[in-house]
Amino acid sequence: MTTPSLALFIVSSLVLLLTPGPAVLYIIARSINQGRQAGVVSAVGLSLGTLVHVFAAAFGLSALLATSAIAFNVVKLLGAAYLIYLGIKTLRTPLPTDTTVEAPPRQLKQIFVQGFIVNVLNPKLALFFFAYLPQFVDMSSGSVAGQIVMLGMIFTALGIISDSLYAIVSGTLGRWLKNNPTFVKMQRTVSGVVYIFLGATTALAGADTKS
Repeated sequence: MTTPSLALFIVSSLVLLLTPGPAVLYIIARSINQGRQAGVVSAVGLSLGTLVHVFAAAFGLSALLATSAIAFNVVKLLGAAYLIYLGIKTLRTPLPTDTTVEAPPRQLKQIFVQGFIVNVLNPKLALFFFAYLPQFVDMSSGSVAGQIVMLGMIFTALGIISDSLYAIVSGTLGRWLKNNPTFVKMQRTVSGVVYIFLGATTALAGADTKS
């Protein structure tokens, strides 16, 4: 790939990643609810989940979701159901007695897996990468699949960095506010509602909506 093409890809990707969307809302809710570590772990899980779609785009598997309404809807509804499940689980979680304690290591593993699953079950990501990454491929520069994988890995790395910044900022603010009992109750409710809202939005969104 040429340097100008790669630079354009990085700049456009940063603009996309820094624009708040469903993934950012998910990370902010997790960070405020369970601390900065949980938010960063969620960001890593979400970003690594995108790699599944990167490889799918590279080897043409995303075409199935682009052409099959049934396949798209099945994956979409599974992802929506999982987000709604996380929202209900959050709403039913007892309030902590020590509001300064962040998620323990064992729970961090679960948070990572949850973030990974959320993005794996997001068919709009597959379609997004299938449409976005090839725009920066140079047909004369070797393997198309190899270039798509490389671009996808760069996008994923940028995503981890940008999403982690959101996690650190929102987690820090949340930690300061957690000494307020009213905020603790409110943030649990807001976090649960955000997950459910994202699930409902995912279920109702069309295939042409950007993730």
